[in-house]
Amino acid sequence: MIKFPENFLWGGATAANQFEGAYNEDGKGLSTQDIAPKGIMGPVTAEPTEDNMKLIGIDFYHRYKEDIKLFAEMGFKVFRLSIAWSRIFPNGDDKEPNEKGLQFYDNVFDELAKYGIEPLVTISHYETPLALAKNYDGWVNRKLIGFFENYVRTIFTRYKDKVKYWLTFNEINSATHEPYMSAGIWTPKENLSKQDLYQAMHHELVASSLAVKIGHETNPEFKIGCMILGVPNYPLTSKPSDVLKAMEQDRQNLFFGDVHARGEYPRYMNRFFKENNIEIKMEPGDKEILKHTVDFISFSYYMSACATADPEKGVKGRGNLIGGVSNPYLEASDWGWQIDPEGLRYILNVFYDRYQKPLFIVENGLGAVDELITDENGNKTVNDDYRINYLNDHLVQVAEAIEDGVDLMGYTTWGCIDLVSASTAELKKRYGFIYVDRHDDGSGTLERYKKKSFNWYKEVIATNGASLKK
Repeated sequence: MIKFPENFLWGGATAANQFEGAYNEDGKGLSTQDIAPKGIMGPVTAEPTEDNMKLIGIDFYHRYKEDIKLFAEMGFKVFRLSIAWSRIFPNGDDKEPNEKGLQFYDNVFDELAKYGIEPLVTISHYETPLALAKNYDGWVNRKLIGFFENYVRTIFTRYKDKVKYWLTFNEINSATHEPYMSAGIWTPKENLSKQDLYQAMHHELVASSLAVKIGHETNPEFKIGCMILGVPNYPLTSKPSDVLKAMEQDRQNLFFGDVHARGEYPRYMNRFFKENNIEIKMEPGDKEILKHTVDFISFSYYMSACATADPEKGVKGRGNLIGGVSNPYLEASDWGWQIDPEGLRYILNVFYDRYQKPLFIVENGLGAVDELITDENGNKTVNDDYRINYLNDHLVQVAEAIEDGVDLMGYTTWGCIDLVSASTAELKKRYGFIYVDRHDDGSGTLERYKKKSFNWYKEVIATNGASLKK
């Protein structure tokens, strides 16, 4: 019998820049995403261009009531969304917030409350206000800590009675791979020094800990977590050098969880900093702020990777920002992301053994090309058994991890409603239980249709996981 905790938080996850749309309405300023029409795969533009699918997204901004009603029909206990920083502070360094932006999220939170759905809010999800990127070089500049603090105090105060669960930075470790998208760093990646990159990371880590401190002061009931891009690394072979290489690659990600959970830099980073001529500039008070550790660890999980010390061995794999060597024992999605349900059980155990803090899976899902059809009853739908199988197999492994003793708060599937891909800015790479009629050429009605997986997930939630098939 598959068992999940009694108060397990089932739901789905989204990001403002990928589904809200209304990029220039009601006082919103531009974000780094608004001039990145190809996602992380292509260059930025001088101004927003019509081929940027994120400018309209799936128009959640105007359709949030319709969408939340569908989430409630599935039985969501929690809905992960992000606040667009530039909707609240259009330039990032504004003295006063944009009231229309604040009111929009008030409306969304009130609508969620109507159905008894808890919001899980990401404070910064890959969309730094564009002015902060251009004028300050993003998080390379320490001044962003102050701008972020102003933003955080504003939303914590405004929503202190409407939101309990918060995440600081989405996939904070991704900045080491995509500094523009993740940290709003305007300096081109190829020209960015490791010194500046890790100094920017330090500023984000301080800001994240400061948010925890402010949040607990604002409302002691707040539960504030970090969010990490989770990709476990397996050694390609049992050669000790491959095992050590896997350890090194894991540490590049675990470093961010270590600081958030333990409140200080891990000693293993001393060697990395020394060998890469990095000297983190600590201001007075930074070490004390870092002591404000998170209440829980959240992470995304889509795939695992392999590591080898021999560059001639293995085939370079594709993945969720963080790549690696392909695992010869695993199949891959249409986008080359290797499918590894057991890796989710593994990383859950790694995180819990390491941190002894509650965990939260806030992204997991399968991006695929879906075909909208008309069923025998005349209803438009998608027969996405491949998505059902993927999620079923991963959730079975989640149940195994819980049986292993992992303290898990909840699970939110990525892109519970179709949205624009972060990595490629495509709509044909669909994740949702709800099909949105919009396409990469800009055509479509934006109508919503329930996929086969909609009712499948509804049953999973209703039975608290008992309907899953081992």
